[in-house]
Amino acid sequence: MSRIRCVTAGLLQEVSGAAQVSPRLRRNHNFHPSDSSRCHRLLNAIEPASYIRPHRHLDPEKDEAFILMAGRLGIVLFEEDGSVAETVLLCRERGVLAADIPHGLFHTAVSLVSGTVFYETKAGPYLPLLESEKASWAPADDDPAAVAYLEHLKNLCSP
Repeated sequence: MSRIRCVTAGLLQEVSGAAQVSPRLRRNHNFHPSDSSRCHRLLNAIEPASYIRPHRHLDPEKDEAFILMAGRLGIVLFEEDGSVAETVLLCRERGVLAADIPHGLFHTAVSLVSGTVFYETKAGPYLPLLESEKASWAPADDDPAAVAYLEHLKNLCSP
C-alpha cells in the first residue's frame, strides 16, 4: 500500500456524494491529521445551494489557495463596505483552475454546478472566526435572507 495519498476520481465522487446528503450541502475530506495542524490540506465539496457567509482571515499567515478539482466555483472578493471588488470563475473550460486569496480580504466561494470540489490549503490551526472576521453586512448562515443573497452571488459569477 502506498504512503502517498492521491486524489482520485473515485474520492471526488465519494466526497461530492457526501456533500449532496449533508445538511449544509458541504463536506470536507481532510488530509491534515487534526484541527491543530499547522498546515491544513483538504478537499472541499460544495453544492450550489450551500451558502458560505463572506468572511476574512485577519491572521497574516492565513492566506488560502483553492484548486478546482471538479465542477465550477465562483469566488467573490468584497470591499470593507460589502460592495463587490472582484469575481473569479474557476472553470476547466476557461482554463482558470486555481486562486490564491490573501488574508484580510472579505471573500466567499459559491458552487455553480452540482459536484463541485476544490482542494484547499491554508495555515492552521483551525480557529472559529472572530466577529471582526465575519461580514456584518452579509446574512448569517441561518438568516432566511441568505437564500436570495446566495443567488445574487451566483449570478455575479455566472458567465
